[in-house]
Amino acid sequence: MDFKESLAILAGNLFALNFINGYYLDLAIALAIFLFFLLLRKIFVKYILRSVLRLTAKTGTELDTAIVLAFEKPLGFFLMGLGLYLGILYLPLPGKYDYIFLKLLRILVIICLAWGISNFTGSLENLFEEMKDKFNLTIDKILMVFFSRVIKYIVLFLAFMLITSELGYDISGFIAGLGLGGLAFALAAQDTASNIFGGIVIIMDKPFSIGDWIETPSVEGTVEDINFRSSKVRTFANALVTVPNSTLANEAIINWTRMGKRRVTFSLALARDTSREKLRHCVDRIQGILRYHAGVHQETIFCGFDRFNESSLDLLIYFFTKTTAWKEYLEVKEDINFQIMAVLEEAEVSLAYPSRSIYLETPGPDR
Repeated sequence: MDFKESLAILAGNLFALNFINGYYLDLAIALAIFLFFLLLRKIFVKYILRSVLRLTAKTGTELDTAIVLAFEKPLGFFLMGLGLYLGILYLPLPGKYDYIFLKLLRILVIICLAWGISNFTGSLENLFEEMKDKFNLTIDKILMVFFSRVIKYIVLFLAFMLITSELGYDISGFIAGLGLGGLAFALAAQDTASNIFGGIVIIMDKPFSIGDWIETPSVEGTVEDINFRSSKVRTFANALVTVPNSTLANEAIINWTRMGKRRVTFSLALARDTSREKLRHCVDRIQGILRYHAGVHQETIFCGFDRFNESSLDLLIYFFTKTTAWKEYLEVKEDINFQIMAVLEEAEVSLAYPSRSIYLETPGPDR
């Protein structure tokens, strides 16, 4: 081997060594860029975000705070993705890959925006409550839940369509395909469609709201949630019953929560030997109890001698309580019962018990 050949081999080895060393240097710089953005993400969450939240806490509204909290995790995820993109972009890769990574970055932006808006729709219920208090608006809670979910699903659908477009699929062709397959889809989803329309009917007609006590032929309890397909009712046995909206929309619904007053009616059976004076005295005293009781609705009160029963003289007592809450209703009813007992004890009138008198005829001596 002559000198020229040895010099060429040495130059080739040095070039390969410089290329390898340069590649590892670029890789180290790319990794440093990614780690820098990871550090920036932690700084953002720990310091910048907390400072922004302290500022929004002084504005007197929950809107700006809800927006910041909704985009907290999406922004952190975006910073990590941006660091990865810039680190890969620094590497000496062929130019055709730059377009692919730019597409992925745009998809990441769409995902983070949809993620943040979706989180924000979850706090719309609290914002609606704030609007009700500030502007004295009448907004049903069930409408708040429904519209927040509608917005969420619309955002997710738009994000899906944008990502599909970024990946190179023809959206118009996709929509046309949905149109061609619409008949088959409708036939396969008849029950789901009827439940969705049933939910819309319930929301527009508003026979009940979340938190109401309802009774239907299929369920009785407190409404906890309503969505596109079904409503969830918590029974008094603490079981959670999921009822399809189409079933509820076609049933008679008794909303006990919307009672303006609550009825109490019963018969008071007094002993048959009670005198007319004592009977009149008891009726007058019980009427006075009902007339002056703070928990009794004064519009409808009935108390009177109702009928002669087989073994008793029956008083009819009929009135309404002002409260419709179950616990308070029972307390009012109990207090009146104790006062009625005191009236009977004072008048020395006893309650009747089911009884029957039997007379035996004794045959004469000529029989």
